Amino acid sequence: MKKYLFLAALMLIGAANLNAASPKKKVKETPEAKGVASINRATAEAHVDFLACDELEGREAGWKGGRIAGNYIISCLKQMGLQPLFEDGYVQPFEACHAERQKRGQRWQVHPDSIANLKKGVHQSLDLRNILCKIEGKNPNEIVIIGAHYDHLGYDPMLKGDQIYNGADDNASGVQAVLQVARAFLATGEQPERTTIFAFWDGEEKGLLGSKYFAQVYPEIGKVKGYLNYDMIGRNNNEANPKHFVYFYTAAYQMFGDWLKNDIVTYGLELDPNYRPWDNPVGGSDNGTFAKLGIPIIWYHTDAHPDYHMPGDHSERCNWPKMVDITKASFLAFWKLANEKY
Repeated sequence: MKKYLFLAALMLIGAANLNAASPKKKVKETPEAKGVASINRATAEAHVDFLACDELEGREAGWKGGRIAGNYIISCLKQMGLQPLFEDGYVQPFEACHAERQKRGQRWQVHPDSIANLKKGVHQSLDLRNILCKIEGKNPNEIVIIGAHYDHLGYDPMLKGDQIYNGADDNASGVQAVLQVARAFLATGEQPERTTIFAFWDGEEKGLLGSKYFAQVYPEIGKVKGYLNYDMIGRNNNEANPKHFVYFYTAAYQMFGDWLKNDIVTYGLELDPNYRPWDNPVGGSDNGTFAKLGIPIIWYHTDAHPDYHMPGDHSERCNWPKMVDITKASFLAFWKLANEKY
């Protein structure tokens, strides 16, 4: 059954590619406009419906559902013909360890020194996987990254009723955005100035594990000039204001805010951002990993809702028009991160 669901989802994505929506406002046929035109609701629904289906059992990091989700993402990247970041493939495997579960106040660890210390005693271990691809830029000495975590909370057999934390908003919505932005870059027909990395992090729900591991071992981390993050872009915080979302960015880079304001007008995006420039944006999600290294960040987030980290985070409750417009806005921002001076 899982195999047929997987194939059906990929068929839906292929159909969506042939029926991509056009920008809401007629604009000059620039590379950016071509990219925006490739982003559409059908593709968003195909990705999120599959990633948040019950059969994936909540995509917990290190568990079967999480590995199926990762395999699905890899299949999408192969379908688009995107180049793996590493010579041996799209997967960056890593180990995370934790003290024996009865020890309170402990956290999952990915640093080799911490893991070596934990392995001296009784400990827990998970085999996790980041998934990464790239588009080579004209300038190989500068890199920008766009990312979203693909893991969630799994399931709880002791819950009465719905036992699965499907994680449609958190963070299947972000995964679909990274996938659509990757395709939009290809649709521009242009090579970006900077190399662009498209990242799907594992283990975020257990403590930003995937992005932390990547940052500590990636040999070219010093070349990274910007990071764009998604964590929950699919729901309404207030049903009376369905266009609302929060736009975090590094305060020293005021142009990040200006970009969004201009793009909303140019492309007629139905969005009402809460602009939140942040001097040191080290909290909240995987953006923190990069902000701690002094890398400027942008983070899209639609704010809290009653189903946050609850079994009710289902795909049918998503605000699809907003999710699609956020994805379009973020493509435009990432295109600028990859091509403009800032």
